[in-house]
Amino acid sequence: MSRKHPIIAVTGSSGAGTSTVTETFQQIFRREGITSAIVPGDSFHRYNRAEMKAVHEEAVSQGRLPPSHFGPEANDFPSLEKLFAQYGEDGTGQTRTYVHDIEEEAIYGTPPGTFTPWRQIEEGTDLLYYEGLHGAVHTEEVDVARHVDLCIGVVPIINLEWIQKIHRDRSSRGYSAEAVTDMILRRMDDYVHYICPQFNNTHVNFQRVPMVDTSNPFTARSIPTADESMTVIRFANPRGIDFPYLSSMIAGSFMSRANSIVVPGGKTDLAMQLILTPMIWRLIDKSRKAKGLPGLTYKSAF
Repeated sequence: MSRKHPIIAVTGSSGAGTSTVTETFQQIFRREGITSAIVPGDSFHRYNRAEMKAVHEEAVSQGRLPPSHFGPEANDFPSLEKLFAQYGEDGTGQTRTYVHDIEEEAIYGTPPGTFTPWRQIEEGTDLLYYEGLHGAVHTEEVDVARHVDLCIGVVPIINLEWIQKIHRDRSSRGYSAEAVTDMILRRMDDYVHYICPQFNNTHVNFQRVPMVDTSNPFTARSIPTADESMTVIRFANPRGIDFPYLSSMIAGSFMSRANSIVVPGGKTDLAMQLILTPMIWRLIDKSRKAKGLPGLTYKSAF
């Protein structure tokens, strides 16, 4: 962790909804005038699309379980930790972009399924913002989580996560339901060992729970809407969290445990704004003071 150069990480599985949380953070950054260095998690995949396909086919031909993007074989965890450590030290570091489609090719000038060259993070950013699969990963070789000042877990219950992934990959990536199901099964071992343990390292978890039947996610015809869901918000350390204030501001919310509040799904964005904005203020305030600059002037909700 770093006082001068804070790091925020949003971590969650494929289809969990991390991109939606990123939209909320971007709203806060714009409103508060905060400049962030954005780091997509897939920048630290080990292989490009063609290489990953070749590695997959080789593993299958040898009767081995192919590597998945959930695990260390297909990701460069050491480089991710190096970036976090360097940014926390001096506000610099290197990142790159994975180009997904022809629209992004027009922006970055690199073919889909490949990476842009490594580039230096621009100077003068207020914080580093990571969104991806491994913002809180901790293995015997690396400890990415220890460098993160504010780590947010996005964890819908697994049936909902699978429904969201199946619908996304079919509609936007052209995969068949069978192909997505096969991918889910192949990733399960890495999911258990490298995705789930991260949520013990997060500061706040947002877990969406549908209030409709999702018993068979592989045949679900639609994704449950926000109004058909509740969101469980769990704080690793609830000290200083004003739960009565949150309950008064968020209609229909209630505490389920001493460290958890449950809010209607349609109020999740409001809850994030109320909870995360003061946390970001504190990070920036501490950063400015550590750099010898005047602190922020604000009235915190907590």
